[in-house]
Amino acid sequence: MRERLIALLRERSVERGDFVLASGRRSSYYIDCRRTTMHAEGLGLVGALGLAAIRGAGWEAEAVGGLTLGADPVAYAIARASADAPPLLNGFTVRKQAKSHGAQRRIEGCFASGARVVVVEDVITSGGSALEAVAAVRAEGGVVAGVLAVVDRDEGGALALRDAGLPVRTLVPVGELLG
Repeated sequence: MRERLIALLRERSVERGDFVLASGRRSSYYIDCRRTTMHAEGLGLVGALGLAAIRGAGWEAEAVGGLTLGADPVAYAIARASADAPPLLNGFTVRKQAKSHGAQRRIEGCFASGARVVVVEDVITSGGSALEAVAAVRAEGGVVAGVLAVVDRDEGGALALRDAGLPVRTLVPVGELLG
């Protein structure tokens, strides 16, 4: 199953060229995980492998989610996988900013103050998106059990998260995609 996810990521998500990343860094490759995490087969693989990683880490949680948009399909895939292998992990989304209308929520979906959650990310580069999601969850009274990423670019993001006291797990290190 993991080998198939790696093959899909290589085939669908890795692009070569000259790119400016969200962190502002330049790179000779770009990993657009959404091309895999939003793919029907990729959703199933990410869900099963992500759920196994969370449980393997011993992170007891009620919900899984992260900063929109990259984290959304990852969270929803894991939530769906948990329906076939309870206990359930429900999904949530952290908006980049609170809505200015309606309930004016920054966190949407299955999240409540006091919830123990896992923050997910499609690709960790600097760790900034995950740290932003963690800050939003904590500001709303949530407890973060850990951070799970589909891919770690191995550019210091996982270390930044660990330095912030967060345990981190990754489904695929970048070396396995580019090697």
